[in-house]
Amino acid sequence: MVSRSGFSRRNLMLGIGAAGLLAACARPQTAPKNVEFDARLADLHRRTFTYFWETTDTKTGLAPDNWPNPDFCSIAATGFTLTAYAIGCKSGYVSRFDAAERTRTTLRTFWNGQQGPAAEGMMGHKGFFYHFLHMDTGLRYNKVELSSIDTALFLCGALTAAAFFDGRNAIETEIRDLAIKLYERVDWTFMARENGLVSMGWHPEPGMKDHDAKGLINRNWDRYNEGMMIYHLGMASPTHPLPAKAWESWTATLDTWGNNFGEPHLGFAPMFGHQYSHAWFDYRGIADAFMRGKGIDYFINSQRATAAQRKYAVKSPGGFRDYGADIWGLTACRGPGYVKAKVNGREVQFQEYAARGPQTGDKEGMDDGTIAPTAAAGSVMFAPDICVPAIHAMRDRYGSDLYGQYGFMDAFNPSFPADLPSKTGVHTEKAGWVSKEHLGIDQGPILIGLENYRSGFVWDMFNRSAVTGPLVKKAFLAAGFQPVAEAGNWLKA
Repeated sequence: MVSRSGFSRRNLMLGIGAAGLLAACARPQTAPKNVEFDARLADLHRRTFTYFWETTDTKTGLAPDNWPNPDFCSIAATGFTLTAYAIGCKSGYVSRFDAAERTRTTLRTFWNGQQGPAAEGMMGHKGFFYHFLHMDTGLRYNKVELSSIDTALFLCGALTAAAFFDGRNAIETEIRDLAIKLYERVDWTFMARENGLVSMGWHPEPGMKDHDAKGLINRNWDRYNEGMMIYHLGMASPTHPLPAKAWESWTATLDTWGNNFGEPHLGFAPMFGHQYSHAWFDYRGIADAFMRGKGIDYFINSQRATAAQRKYAVKSPGGFRDYGADIWGLTACRGPGYVKAKVNGREVQFQEYAARGPQTGDKEGMDDGTIAPTAAAGSVMFAPDICVPAIHAMRDRYGSDLYGQYGFMDAFNPSFPADLPSKTGVHTEKAGWVSKEHLGIDQGPILIGLENYRSGFVWDMFNRSAVTGPLVKKAFLAAGFQPVAEAGNWLKA
């Protein structure tokens, strides 16, 4: 899964449209829903966009993993940033020229970054990029892995930019050129196993524990999680594709179907696993053989997972403070620290950064009372009827303890004892412990989730534009997806 440390976290570019740099930004490919934001949703949308606009390095385009302590760049956060630029332009927050300039700068940095097998002085290898990069040089940070999932998240942002910036001028033409070349450079077979599954990553250092002789991490993208996007991008590659059996190999590992605190669905404890691929890929009304057999699609699966998290909070098996119908949401996020303390007479092991979530099937969950606003806010595209009230309730109940310049802080924990110190957050009167930071990979789902709920904009750009639409169709069709409802008819058009 995506994590903050280690691996446990061209020819299409021309002739798209005659649009100048100052042309109107919104070019939806299908009729938008045009949901009107209330004042609080609009404010959250803009503040979350502003996070990406103001914290990203303007000289390199590298986005920090966290703020206000930008220790290193997260390539996944950079993918969310590239998508944010398109959303901000479409929303009128920034000019098309400024958004395009920022986007081109970012793509140039990644295209020109040194690639190779050496352990030092490299940004990536085989078209993949290292999970974290130095903010000043763009080179590998410490000994982090060459990351398959974080590269995929970056590419989703780059391809969104290619779809959105469709003008014939030099800047937008270069954006499309660079984005397509970055995608085509990735050698997906480098990370692939013989059975078609994909490794979580690679290290250049020889003989590392839990790695194979090639240096690949001995953990694959299997079971249900955010790794779906790796298989989609890899199977659609025109240069170094994953084998056709890759999707079937992945679905053969799906083993968490069950109630999982709600209606039957594929469970994955932290909410981000139900959000990340869905931020870009539009699963509404289409299904592969696995989901056709279950009578739903992956979008409905995420709807059910969202509702299940709320039901879990209502039941509150851990007895944590404030859990309820409108205060809920577990995912990977900051936490108060690695310390044990008693809550309601029960000893609780608190965590710092961790992937929190309810138990799924026979796989143990993790809950220490830490709630992440991104879990509900990033799921608003699935279930606005329960997510919008949660967004409102968190802001109304906790106010400036939790909500500020860039929207929601990363996480809060009303159950964390006020007499215990925390290096990662502060004690507040209303919200209890609150993270000091924002995390880019948690801010991203909030902004994209809100925009897809409002207009379907990212889904339309990514899945149905002239630039990226063909590769998305290729990916879905190669995996055996078929329309199963009217919303999915675009796949056979």
